[in-house]
Amino acid sequence: MKLPTPAASAIALALLAVTGVAAADNQPPTMPVITLTATATASVPNDKMYAWLRAEYDNVDPARAAAEVNARMAKALARARGSKGIDAETSGYSSYQITEKGQPARWRVTQTVALEGADFAAMATLVSKLQAEDQLLLSGMNFAVSPEARRKAEDALTQQAVKAWHARAQSAANGFGISGWRPGRVTIQTGDFGRPQPMMRAAAAGMAAAPPVSVEAGNTDVTVNVTGEAVLDPARTLAR
Repeated sequence: MKLPTPAASAIALALLAVTGVAAADNQPPTMPVITLTATATASVPNDKMYAWLRAEYDNVDPARAAAEVNARMAKALARARGSKGIDAETSGYSSYQITEKGQPARWRVTQTVALEGADFAAMATLVSKLQAEDQLLLSGMNFAVSPEARRKAEDALTQQAVKAWHARAQSAANGFGISGWRPGRVTIQTGDFGRPQPMMRAAAAGMAAAPPVSVEAGNTDVTVNVTGEAVLDPARTLAR
């Protein structure tokens, strides 16, 4: 078999290079792409109240401490479950030893009850009674927008954010002297949220009578972000 001469090889390489340039020239031009973000926010009234109270007792005998906490919690749960529209569940049971210089070691047993409800007046009354009559300590309270109300607000905000994104994309295209564009990759993001958590407070020294609980729900900002690509079409250039 005859090997190609150096001249033939050079000609072949030149032909490949010309073919490659021609192929590149036949490719459609790359479309300019700009990335934009638009945001819509609304202040939504909080329609859920959360409260966390704990039964807490110290004793040198761990069994007696546990029995006292169990009794207080059972009484508190019975009262909570008798309150219409309020959900109650227990959590955070703990038992640990406390040692202080010059004093005998003792055991502290703690259990928490979590309350959730939409009737703020009923929740405030229940929390006050659990403190005053059932010897529970308030760990914290919080307010939030319910999942149903949040979804409704996010649906409306999504429409607003999409319209705002379209307006920004058109404005940006006009700035580049291009009237035509189309959406590319677009993402819609809502704020992450979960069940509120209590802001823990230190244990009270003694069981002084707790004043009635006053509540003010306030609002929560709900936000939707739309981020995406606007693919510009230079073929539709604005008249200068």
